[in-house]
Amino acid sequence: MNKPKTNLRAKSVEDYQAKLATPFAVLGVRIEEDWLTDIEYLPLDTPPLAPQTSLAKEVCDQLQAYLADSGFVFDLSLHIGGTIHQRRVWSAIQDIPSGATRSYADIATQLHSAPRAVGQACGANRLPIVIPCHRVIAKGGGLGGFMNASDGIPLTIKRWLLQHERV
Repeated sequence: MNKPKTNLRAKSVEDYQAKLATPFAVLGVRIEEDWLTDIEYLPLDTPPLAPQTSLAKEVCDQLQAYLADSGFVFDLSLHIGGTIHQRRVWSAIQDIPSGATRSYADIATQLHSAPRAVGQACGANRLPIVIPCHRVIAKGGGLGGFMNASDGIPLTIKRWLLQHERV
């Protein structure tokens, strides 16, 4: 599922192979060769863009399947990049089933790390929803942060995703 890929060329901000409208944001999908490299939350008023490649279409189909059924399990070729620590965090996050959450502290304990380092890895996740960092919450049960933010639109998106998963 997560096949490694390196040496990707830099992408411009507008270089998307699809833009999928959802209830909480438009999802900008980036593909490099045969790999999903990025999913970005774009403003709701961003014009959609039909998938430009067969992989972009598959990504959009799987995202729509998740929106229809929060228990949907993604099966995509991913370029996850990141440091060794970030990849360990993202792997632990992928093990959190839909409808469940874990705290930053729980993941930190599992990985012999620190909650803040887990939060930083979540903020560096370039494949949200597919790597479901929205399922990681504060130790006391609060939302915690999302997309390197502690309020505003990012938390609205996190709240929407958790409600979609009936958390």
